[in-house]
Amino acid sequence: MPNAFFAAVLGYLSGSVLFARLAAKLFRKPEILTQSPDGNPGAANAFTYGGFWCGLFVLAGDLAKGFLPVWCWAHSGLTAPGPLWAALILAAPVVGHGFPIFYRFRGGKGIAVTFGCLLGLMPRWVPAVTLALCFLFFSLILRITPHLYRTGATYLCAALALALRRSPGWVLMGFCLMAGVVLLRLHKSGEERERPEVKLLWMR
Repeated sequence: MPNAFFAAVLGYLSGSVLFARLAAKLFRKPEILTQSPDGNPGAANAFTYGGFWCGLFVLAGDLAKGFLPVWCWAHSGLTAPGPLWAALILAAPVVGHGFPIFYRFRGGKGIAVTFGCLLGLMPRWVPAVTLALCFLFFSLILRITPHLYRTGATYLCAALALALRRSPGWVLMGFCLMAGVVLLRLHKSGEERERPEVKLLWMR
C-alpha cells in the first residue's frame, strides 16, 4: 500500500508539470495559451502557435511525464495491493495533467500524456496501439469533425475494444479513468461547439 500510494502521488505530480506553460516562457511564445481558441496547454497548440521546436518540446515532455512514472513502476518489481491501485498508478499522470496542483487544477486534455502512460506499459503494447488505431480510424477512414467529437469517439471506442480483448482489469480501469479525465476536460474546454460531421474516406 505505501509503495502504491507513493507511485500514484509521484505520477500525479509528474503530470502536474505543464510543459506548454514552460514552453510559453522558455520560447517566449505566450500566444500558445492566449491565442488558441480553447486555451489548452497541450502539444497541438504549441505546434500551431509556437512552431515546430516549441511543439516538439511540449510533445516530448507530455509523453515523458506519462511514460516515466508508469514505466518505472511497471519495471520496479513492486506490485499494487489490488487492481484499483494499479489503475490509479496508470492514470495518475493524466489526472495530474488535467487537474494540476501547480496551476490551481486548471490543466489540459491529456491526450499525449495518455499515450505516454500506455507506452510505459511496454512490452504490453496492445493498449497504446489500440488507442492509436482508433485515432487513425476516426481521422482517416470514418472522419469525425471537429476534433472535440473525434477525440470523444476515439476514447470510447478504444475502451470498448480493450474490454472486448479482455485486457487485464486494472489496465481497463486505468484507461477508463484516463478517458474520463480527457472527456471532462473536453467538456470544460472553451472550444467552440461546432456541429459534428461524419464522412467516409471517399467522401469530400
